[in-house]
Amino acid sequence: MRLRALAKINLGLDIVGKREDGYHEVRMIMQTIQMYDILELYRKKSPGISLTTNLPYIPCDERNLAYKAAKLLMDEFHVEEGLCIKLFKSIPVAAGMAGGSADAAAAFVGVNKLFQLGLSERELIERAVKVGADVPYCIIRGTALAEGIGERLSWIPQVPKCYVLVGKPGVSVSTKMAYETLNLNEVVHHPDIDGMIADIKNKDLHGMVSKMGNVFEPGIIGKYPVIQEIKDLMEANGALKAMMSGSGPTVFGIFDDAKKMHAASAVLRESRLAKTVFATEVFNRMEGFTNDK
Repeated sequence: MRLRALAKINLGLDIVGKREDGYHEVRMIMQTIQMYDILELYRKKSPGISLTTNLPYIPCDERNLAYKAAKLLMDEFHVEEGLCIKLFKSIPVAAGMAGGSADAAAAFVGVNKLFQLGLSERELIERAVKVGADVPYCIIRGTALAEGIGERLSWIPQVPKCYVLVGKPGVSVSTKMAYETLNLNEVVHHPDIDGMIADIKNKDLHGMVSKMGNVFEPGIIGKYPVIQEIKDLMEANGALKAMMSGSGPTVFGIFDDAKKMHAASAVLRESRLAKTVFATEVFNRMEGFTNDK
């Protein structure tokens, strides 16, 4: 079985408070894009899970979320056969694009199908939150409002047609560090999440873009000014708006024209500000986990 594990961007990311257990309450609009890792899953007679990747620094044991997700299901349902996972990484690591969570989501879907466990999407989501807060969303995919610690999801209609340019500089940012740099009392600008949802429903791309925001940006840009440089370059070359995704450092620009996006992509590559440059578009949830076999 061959599955695509799709990356996400945050069209809006707001932190609305801190809970007693130390976790933060969020309100985020998540959007899947056509940038993905590939998981190939094979049944094997000998028990246990083996995982290999194309990147030497990616862990291949329970520290890997795809391995963890597969093991969770196989242990629960007492699967006696073994599983071989081949993971081909394309989504940048520690980039604010939920690459590890997307891999875990694909593993949940794949193991469920491969071993005919019969779990519904809702039943997979109930288990996915045990692996990570973004994993339930990566099973749903498409456009969604995430609340709580990210596990409470409400599906939103598809965003208006647009194109997405991704630029990741040669630095990595952990979610832990992003929260450590965030002082909620000093946040001046919060994204208008409810206004964005209304614009999406009305197919108003320019209205949606005007309300986008990420409360992590000021603190992370203060540490890594190259993020602002990439944002400025994208907006100077046709992006309706450029913004940091998640905890960063990846920047994405929203374009209403594919030619403008590809022209901006060439300029960004030439600037060498970004280590990874990827021109793509948004993903429609109705497409499902395409490339399944």
